[in-house]
Amino acid sequence: MTIRSLLGRASRSHLVSIGIALAAAGAAPSVFAQHTVPFQNGIPVAPQGLANKPLGAGPFTYATGEGQDIRVVVVTKELSFPFSIAFLPDGTMLVTERKGDIRVIKNGKLDPKPVTGPTAFFIGESGLPGAVHGYMDLVLHPQFAQNQQLYLSYTKRTGDKKPTVAIAKMRWTGSGVTDVKDIWESDDTVNGAAPIVFGKDGMLYIATSGGDAQAHDTTSGKVLRIKDDGSVPKDNPFVGQQGWNPAIYSLGHRSSLGLAVHPITGEVWLSENGPNGGDELNIIRAGKNYGWPMVSYGRDYKGAWQAKTMPTHEGYEPPVVYWTPAIAVSGFVFYTGTALPNWTGDVFVGGLRTGEIPGTGHLDRVLFNEKMEELRRESLLTDLRQRIRDVKQGPDGLLYVATDEDEGAVLRIEPAAK
Repeated sequence: MTIRSLLGRASRSHLVSIGIALAAAGAAPSVFAQHTVPFQNGIPVAPQGLANKPLGAGPFTYATGEGQDIRVVVVTKELSFPFSIAFLPDGTMLVTERKGDIRVIKNGKLDPKPVTGPTAFFIGESGLPGAVHGYMDLVLHPQFAQNQQLYLSYTKRTGDKKPTVAIAKMRWTGSGVTDVKDIWESDDTVNGAAPIVFGKDGMLYIATSGGDAQAHDTTSGKVLRIKDDGSVPKDNPFVGQQGWNPAIYSLGHRSSLGLAVHPITGEVWLSENGPNGGDELNIIRAGKNYGWPMVSYGRDYKGAWQAKTMPTHEGYEPPVVYWTPAIAVSGFVFYTGTALPNWTGDVFVGGLRTGEIPGTGHLDRVLFNEKMEELRRESLLTDLRQRIRDVKQGPDGLLYVATDEDEGAVLRIEPAAK
């Protein structure tokens, strides 16, 4: 039997053994054990063996690492690619759908009639490269109880030009929205998600993706800081500096999918996707550079390290937490509730897929010490095989999760009955 015919019949594990044996004997093997995979637009075509698994009816019960059993209840799975969850003071839940609707869940029931605000640009199946369009983050104004104002980030149609990202302000009427008005719009270098959050300083923070993250005069790859009317605060770090967009608060970000405010320190945190690895949680500080594309703990999609030297963040702001392999970090929340007492103080981070394999989305729990240094992490809901787009804490002290699927769901995480 020739070597070629032997190789043709061998499994991949056998090929490794054969290659090692041939190398030891001084012979050059005629094939490599490694795969040559197809690429599309510079990105490996993802395998589909675990993808598109339907979510069961639930509920689902799990034991967890901290000895706290949980029950996961399906609140609804009648959504289409939900992106963001926002809770009103009375417990009503508003959920954005990427196609351009806001859905209302009240007393655990989904209102069949969607709420529509500004007209959004939406195209592409969620999960495909660059397919983050439509309605994105929805947040309440800090004085919502007095002014009923909501703020929405969305991709805006611009005729024949490239879509931009806009922030719309609108007033909640109790059953819909009115007085819809754009207060800010990006330049056309921005693409991808645009998470937003109000800081404890009353300012609106916007994280953007795409474009040249190091350019001083663009809005892409930045965290921007504006007032609630869209104007620029005078104390932004680059106000008055020639060649700088005055809204820039920090720069050097790759692909931002989540913003949250630390409940004690008031620091704004950002979840940021690396390329093939190197996802990050960052604390955003005024005027700081987070290094993309010069530094990263990830590889480019063809396999080489993104950083030109060994992966490092020397000279730039380092992440607080990073993931290699990537989990495609998305929305996240600081858990302050007591309903799940063994998790109080932990951070819960959504993951859309792990190691570039669809069907591996999950929820990560990260435990920190008093200095916000990571001690351990735990992956949850892995067997559901859902893309986790957002996680929020409800007024009831429970966790709520949105799955980024065509048959999208909202899940509630609660203590399991003893």
